Amino acid sequence: MLTVAVTGATGLQGGATARALLAVGHRVRALTRRPGSPAADALRRLGAEVRRADFDDRASLDVAFAGADSLFAVITPFGADTAAEARQGRTIVDAAAAARIGHVVLTSAAHADRGTGVPHYESKYLVERHLRAAGLPWTVLAPAAFMDNYTSGWTLDGLRDGTFAWPMPTGRPLTFIPVDDIGAFAALALQRRDEFTGRRIDIASDERTPGQIAETLAAVIGRPVSHQEVPLASVRTRSADLAAMFEYFTTSGLDVDVAGLRRDYPEVGWHSFAEWALDQDWTALLASEPALRNGSHRTRR
Repeated sequence: MLTVAVTGATGLQGGATARALLAVGHRVRALTRRPGSPAADALRRLGAEVRRADFDDRASLDVAFAGADSLFAVITPFGADTAAEARQGRTIVDAAAAARIGHVVLTSAAHADRGTGVPHYESKYLVERHLRAAGLPWTVLAPAAFMDNYTSGWTLDGLRDGTFAWPMPTGRPLTFIPVDDIGAFAALALQRRDEFTGRRIDIASDERTPGQIAETLAAVIGRPVSHQEVPLASVRTRSADLAAMFEYFTTSGLDVDVAGLRRDYPEVGWHSFAEWALDQDWTALLASEPALRNGSHRTRR
């Protein structure tokens, strides 16, 4: 049985990883800035030990990491900026090294090691490089786009009007993944340390075009949905970072070997987009309060 410290445990990736580890009997030390939040309470009910930790408070990380066998680390620039993401990521790695953590699994982004020019990919790659230089056993998991982002922001607003608004051409394929699959893969890597140490793996569970995504959503929601290509210029007025990401998706493409991953790691229980969409409560989501029309779409991690 492992004792795994999980950063961002009340967020999407951290929460999915914590639940996957708890489900197979490992001890989870769920780290969060808000230990009194409903999400933290939910993890406690599942058996996690919840502790306060702040990426900008090195002392809190030293305490949180002490005695842990392994670490799952996730960082994000959203809510701060890419400079803060890189700084916080380095702090996490340094604290893990000081605590002599036996294995660090860091989530990054697919293609972040390819010089994409996307700001929040570049900041993640800086942290990857710092981890490799720290002398710790490491694994980097690099997820493709998140299916879960389709349940919020401009995408959800568009679905209320019968459109799947997405800044890519209708026929351009995109690889993507739900956070539950990320959590399952992270738990697998943590449990099979010898197999995964020293590896960087891009991960995705399906590949679909925006046109195919719209068709699937229409079938699941039970109302017509058509793809509407959002101009990159419009995205750029909200976030230059996200505009750069969608431009990369459109020009270079976010290719990941989905078939190979499914073949080699069937225990992850990969979800297709249709399977993921069927699991969502679209009635409740579409009835929820619309996002601010002038607000930016945020890639949640």
